[in-house]
Amino acid sequence: MQRKILVTSALPYANGSIHLGHLVEYIQTDIWVRFQKMRGHECHYVCADDAHGTPIMLRAQNQGITPEELIAGVKQEHEADFAEFNIAFDNFHSTHSPENEALASQVYLANREAGHITTRTISQAYDPEKEMFLPDRFIRGECPKCHAQDQYGDNCEACGATYDPTDLINPVSAVSGATPITKDSEHHFFKLGDFEESLKTWTRGGHLQSEVSHKLDEWFESGLRDWDISRDAPYFGFEIPDAPNKFFYVWLDAPIGYLASFKNYCDRTGVDFDEFMKPDSTAEMIHFIGKDIIYFHALFWPAMLQGAGFRLPNSIFAHGFLTVDGKKMSKSRGTFIKARTYLDHLNPEYLRYYYAAKLGSGIDDIDLNLEDFQSRINSDLVGKLVNIASRCAGYISKKCDGKLSATLADSALFEEFTSQADTIAEKMENREFGHAMRDIMALADKANQYIDDMKPWALAKEEGKQQEVNAIYSMGINLFRVLATYLKPVLPKTVEQAEAFLNIEPLTWADIATPLLGHEINKFKPLMTRIEADKIEAIQDASKETLKAEQAVAVKQEVTSDIEPIAPEISFDDFSKIDLRIAKIANAEHVEGAKKLLKLTLDIGNGKMQVFAGIKSAYNPEDLVGKLTVMVANLAPRKMKFGLSEGMVLAAGPGGKDLFILNPDDGAQPGMRVK
Repeated sequence: MQRKILVTSALPYANGSIHLGHLVEYIQTDIWVRFQKMRGHECHYVCADDAHGTPIMLRAQNQGITPEELIAGVKQEHEADFAEFNIAFDNFHSTHSPENEALASQVYLANREAGHITTRTISQAYDPEKEMFLPDRFIRGECPKCHAQDQYGDNCEACGATYDPTDLINPVSAVSGATPITKDSEHHFFKLGDFEESLKTWTRGGHLQSEVSHKLDEWFESGLRDWDISRDAPYFGFEIPDAPNKFFYVWLDAPIGYLASFKNYCDRTGVDFDEFMKPDSTAEMIHFIGKDIIYFHALFWPAMLQGAGFRLPNSIFAHGFLTVDGKKMSKSRGTFIKARTYLDHLNPEYLRYYYAAKLGSGIDDIDLNLEDFQSRINSDLVGKLVNIASRCAGYISKKCDGKLSATLADSALFEEFTSQADTIAEKMENREFGHAMRDIMALADKANQYIDDMKPWALAKEEGKQQEVNAIYSMGINLFRVLATYLKPVLPKTVEQAEAFLNIEPLTWADIATPLLGHEINKFKPLMTRIEADKIEAIQDASKETLKAEQAVAVKQEVTSDIEPIAPEISFDDFSKIDLRIAKIANAEHVEGAKKLLKLTLDIGNGKMQVFAGIKSAYNPEDLVGKLTVMVANLAPRKMKFGLSEGMVLAAGPGGKDLFILNPDDGAQPGMRVK
């Protein structure tokens, strides 16, 4: 029976480039969608840029352009990268669209009419320097649950806890560095608790991976809280109906962007949107997402849909993160690799295959080991798969006018290859791509072994053996065709070239068991070449160069790498105003209630100054007394929670225990100016 399936991937944020970590999801989804289409199902794959929020607003301001101009440029870049990685979206849209605004308002108003929206005044973090309320992700501080440092204002990456920004310990604005103050503001809340019982049933109903369902049980145990779905102006997003200067929080309209992209697609193609979206729809809706956003997708999203009278997802498939050479992607090591950097050097289908060989149905992280990547591509794709066609095609073209044998030389072997179609299909259906790739490569080994055992090159030297030799090489071509069919969802462009070589219509799963007999093929052209080590090195070197280029123009903004961006460029005149002085640490002591700070009394020769320095993780107070350091002496005093800080001590390092105050030579004297 033909299935009707709507498939989505999480929306890439329109504030940066696509990198290899993002591609884990899009490649995985694309393989699954292509497989469904090869099986003859009606499958629609849609996505969009997530185009709203404060980061985009601030970046556009910094660049002197409108947010609309910013997201339009990023969308063009994203679409080009996806296209070259052969991610075949049926529609790629934007959350900043008329369809999304209409659907977001529809979902909101339906929930409001049903009593699932409430308003109340809250105390909210406010940046007194930028004169704006701070989004949760623009406040950093200490987790109130596990006390991990440098966590976001809405959730902790260390323990997974969610909380209000006001619960954060020692918060700091990520926009200006100022200590946030609190201001009152009326906000709109989605009453998630109204759906607790139905969500318990749904999350345990086979729609999620078991490990995800177990994780969500923890949220039910702690109780479902109201969700703040509004943000104050200034904010780039959609204004909430009947609420001037109040905007939908980006996480409300972002998942609705799935439906908006599909609506845009339906309006252009004639597909029935309502047939897919009605509560009793027999069509399927499936989301592929990263495990870090499961909370929004498996609790808020189905609750919002239910409250608005829409159907719920059939399945949400979460996946893990990408590491490179066993570590978090790093710009300094050249392993934070953008999609475009990779594309400048290597065939995108190499990465598609490597990810497929690593991916399973769980949420475990996968590792891109660059040495293994090179070895596996050279072995599996070039040495096994492509080798079958290249070693068989020459004789058929030269000696047999390109015509394959009219009979199979080994029908039992051919049946052994085709009989695995259902097993491989089941693994592809269940997203066990790694297991499927191993099965396919085991068959490739058998195909090459068959040719080695039959030794057609030796037979070709004997008189009257041309027909037998043709039959052996034709058998190899037919085995290659079966393998190409199995791999078509993973290697679409390579198989498209193979189809041109085989002189056949596009392969489908139903074609697998039908051999090519007495069929004329075209001259073979190389389908893939080996990866040389210098290509890998070039990608890493280019990634480091990208880092340098970014640092030259970077603004202080939220980042996920281990390298902080360089602050906005200043003039020489600005720099000359900074008065750096040698200071003697006359006293150092702990600050009660502070996790990061030490209170330093500094002597610069003309009086003592009090400075709060965030170096507690690296130093004991008693070890600092009597040492010399460098301080910014003319920094305006700043009132902090623990007192007045009258300057700044200079320090460097990645953080934690590796944080080093600048310690001048012993010949320096307090008060001396540093030039």
